[in-house]
Amino acid sequence: MDKALRKEILQTRRLSRNWPAEPLLGGYYTDEEIDVVVKTIRESMDPTVGFGFICKEITDFEQAFAAYCGTADAVSINGAGTGIDMALMALDLQPEDEVIVPTLNFRAALVAVLGQNARLVVCDVDPVTLQADPNDVERRITPRTRAIFPVHMNGLSAPIDDYLEIAERHPHPKYGPPKVIGDAARALGGGYKGTKIGKRGWMTVFSFHTQKNMTTLGEGGAITTDDLEAAKRLRALRQFGGSDGWGSNYKMTKVQAAVGLVQLRKLDSFIAARRKVAQERTEMLKDVEGLTLPVEPPDCYHTYYLYTCLVPKEWAGEKRDRLMAMLREEYGVNTVVANPPVHRVVPFVAKHTQGQETPVADELGARLFCPPTHPLMTREENEYICAAIADAMERLREGV
Repeated sequence: MDKALRKEILQTRRLSRNWPAEPLLGGYYTDEEIDVVVKTIRESMDPTVGFGFICKEITDFEQAFAAYCGTADAVSINGAGTGIDMALMALDLQPEDEVIVPTLNFRAALVAVLGQNARLVVCDVDPVTLQADPNDVERRITPRTRAIFPVHMNGLSAPIDDYLEIAERHPHPKYGPPKVIGDAARALGGGYKGTKIGKRGWMTVFSFHTQKNMTTLGEGGAITTDDLEAAKRLRALRQFGGSDGWGSNYKMTKVQAAVGLVQLRKLDSFIAARRKVAQERTEMLKDVEGLTLPVEPPDCYHTYYLYTCLVPKEWAGEKRDRLMAMLREEYGVNTVVANPPVHRVVPFVAKHTQGQETPVADELGARLFCPPTHPLMTREENEYICAAIADAMERLREGV
């Protein structure tokens, strides 16, 4: 985008809606979802039918979701946070056990490790992909490591095979290779080495929260796995422990599952639309001095749940924050820092990770920002956002 076009766009346009940095509905609904909700409710009004426990809608959705991800099984749940807890519960962690989690992340996985009374080990990230750095994971692994828990950061797959190889090289003396569990809350629909995210690793946890790539009426989630014994354990945890053991109520509802079947059929089109917005944005921003744009490694298929940008190193912190304030206040463009290092910004996590250092994540957390993106975003809106970013960065460089 040349300067003349940028100026014209900024002078003649404004965003048609006040896009949140992370839109509150990540996909979109049509009459199809509304119709299936009404149909399911009407069919459930018979006292002999009701809304069921584990009913056909739920089992159909689980089968469809497993088929989509290419896994042997999928267990539906009421949210990804629940799913992360359940995955860790299935390890029966002890206080001396360690779980490695990248700190450039949403807090859920880190808090969940502490919730299971295990030792949280934070790891650093790759400065290009923002994924858990395999070299740093290997540096931090010990004979007490029970799991490696990467996040598929902002829609891009983490290098799961690298973690699996590390786990094989460093088996736990009692339990064997540490389990690799993926947090794919933001990455549903993405790909890795010719497979869907969710296929590789012991378990992968997905979110259907209202902001995510698809949603089941605002909340919901699923866990995929090829380990059928693990799936059996998850189902027991989901329904008060089954016949033998502790559990609680972590189920998805019948109506959510019915909507999920509709959303799942649309998911690839949602991702394709996100990718189109991202590819157009990359083309428009590629020549902006000092701006680093998200990458897509050749073995990955990025969902671009968030479009993660980095300001120059010398802008880290205060100047990045000034850029975000300018975009919001002067151009009407919202942005979000997604995410700073959790063990630096969440006191509960910081208390349990004292002395653990992640210099790369610390730097990136002070440089990154994410402008809004969405499957329904028009090219004109995208152009305005790009023009605003380019203009604001030029003004900051020139001290205007």
